[in-house]
Amino acid sequence: MKRSNLPFSEDVLVKKLQQREEKAFHLLYDQYSPALYGVILKVVREEEAARDVLQDSFVKIWRNIPSYDSQKGRLFTWLLNIARNTAIDAIRTRHSGQSIQNSTEIVDIVDQHQQTYQPAVETLDLPDRVNQLNPDRRIVIDLVYFNGYTHEEVAEKLNLPLGTVKTRVRSALQELKKLFGT
Repeated sequence: MKRSNLPFSEDVLVKKLQQREEKAFHLLYDQYSPALYGVILKVVREEEAARDVLQDSFVKIWRNIPSYDSQKGRLFTWLLNIARNTAIDAIRTRHSGQSIQNSTEIVDIVDQHQQTYQPAVETLDLPDRVNQLNPDRRIVIDLVYFNGYTHEEVAEKLNLPLGTVKTRVRSALQELKKLFGT
């Protein structure tokens, strides 16, 4: 797998961002925007809306970078969480009368176990990779990750035990990790 195109380490990038260096922000955007856009597009399902959400996400990233703590998780996971939540908020706003479930459980669980993966941005083809999953795993990833359901809501919706849902999510993440070659 190809390594990052950053001219320095991720830790240095974070320090530069926290010192409000604009050049570092441009590097961050160049490095991560394609991957984040792909995830956002999967959630909002409209290119124009995805571009707007990507811009909003990077505004939030810029504002909140001082609160980023590498001890709590990887930078990519943190960025992904912001982008995903911003996308779900955009859908909520667009469909304000409808109920949309929101959860960050999948990212938090993976982070807690230090099993985050960070595929190379240029090889990220998330929808195709998710479609390669076993159907039982694919559906829980779609519901939890892209539709914002909690594990409990998925268990109820699919009439499965909660433990089965959690096992399938974990197995799907491990399978995705292999598909990305990490």
